[in-house]
Amino acid sequence: MNDIPEIIITVVVCIVVLLTVIRSVRIIPQARARNVERFGRFRKTLEPGMNFIIPFVDRVKPQIDLREQVVAFTGQPVITEDNLVVLIDTVLFFQVTDPKAADYEIVDYIGAIEQLTATMLRSVIGSMDLEQTLTSRDKINTALRGVLDDASGKWGIRVTRVEIKAIDPPKSVKEAMEKQMKAEREKRAAILTAEGVRQSKILTAEGDKQSEILRAEGDKTGAILRAEGQAEAISQVFQAIHTNDPDPKLLAYQYLQTLPQIAAGPGNTFWVIPGEVTTALKAVTSAFSGAIDDAAAGDAPSRPPAARNSGAGTSPAIASGEAKPDPAADAISAAHAASAAASAAAAMAALTAPLGVPAQPEALHDTAHDDVTKPNGTGPKPA
Repeated sequence: MNDIPEIIITVVVCIVVLLTVIRSVRIIPQARARNVERFGRFRKTLEPGMNFIIPFVDRVKPQIDLREQVVAFTGQPVITEDNLVVLIDTVLFFQVTDPKAADYEIVDYIGAIEQLTATMLRSVIGSMDLEQTLTSRDKINTALRGVLDDASGKWGIRVTRVEIKAIDPPKSVKEAMEKQMKAEREKRAAILTAEGVRQSKILTAEGDKQSEILRAEGDKTGAILRAEGQAEAISQVFQAIHTNDPDPKLLAYQYLQTLPQIAAGPGNTFWVIPGEVTTALKAVTSAFSGAIDDAAAGDAPSRPPAARNSGAGTSPAIASGEAKPDPAADAISAAHAASAAASAAAAMAALTAPLGVPAQPEALHDTAHDDVTKPNGTGPKPA
């Protein structure tokens, strides 16, 4: 029974020793720091790892994070130079570099940084209008970072970056800006459409120009080639005609063959008979009459030659060298001439029949009749 108090005392002593050991050892994580006060006065800063302090004498303050931290400040009202109130959201990146200064130089360094950021925003943006505020974020960020870094240096804080997260202008300004942007976009769309139409018309005109040029060059080349072909054909025909040396009879016959082809055209409602038709008919008539005269001369009996010398029994006409006309031969020649004229009249009627022009065979018949009735050559001669 006497051993129970000793056991209790031993247990109490062990507990006290264990608590003392536990309170005298502090383990600090990496990138953390804790300040130690002894009797209310700063003693030291505990580094990461195992640290020993005097229990019940040293007091360890709360842990301080030495890593880079991010703090967002939302809805800070700022007045611009043109008297517009905008709400600005900022994001601040900072890092504690001196745990003692951060713990003893300022009570709440995060609150202090927030208030300092709002003050510097009013100072920087107060000298800018809304347009500059919306388009000068880099300038604002640089100015804020410089001022905050200088002010928070004595607090053991280093400001690494300041970013403008959002700039929220008033609702009326938003609507005006939206209308302005819409008008600007419509303007750019109209300009682009006009440019497209202009470019399309230019390209179309260029294409039409090139097409016309190529078509004109093609027509020119075709006309030149056709002219050269016609010239070569005419030259060959002309050379062939001169080489073969055709007589007037063949030419007149070819001319008479060509005239019906001219008159047979479907679009020919008016046809002018050239003056060469009469010449061609005369050539045909003379050709046929000449051929018949030659044939008649070959079939007729040879006439007795005239007396070679003038004798006593010779008539004065014979003696003077004049031959007497033969009425029978002249009648035969006149008949052949009338037949040729009738053939020419028929050809003329065949030519003028498609045009409805009278061929007037009576004139040719009268001429032939006159030639027949007047074999002695006293009738009218054709022009």
